[in-house]
Amino acid sequence: MTIFERLKKVMEEQNVGGDVEITMDTTFEELEIDSLDLVDLTMNCEDEFGIELDPDSAPKTIGELVEKIAELTGEEA
Repeated sequence: MTIFERLKKVMEEQNVGGDVEITMDTTFEELEIDSLDLVDLTMNCEDEFGIELDPDSAPKTIGELVEKIAELTGEEA
């Protein structure tokens, strides 16, 4: 399973994005998530991938988050 697929699964389990189709180009703005949802998503990603994300360098798109996770885990995006 790719990082994108795993991330998408985490987001679906958290009900992030509602009816928005999640792609690598999807922005977090398009997902219309509030700050609490973002904190939950961050924590869930950290648990899923065994990483620690820097809250000061928040990605703008799903693709940027996938790249950041790949960088931190050493896996291919």
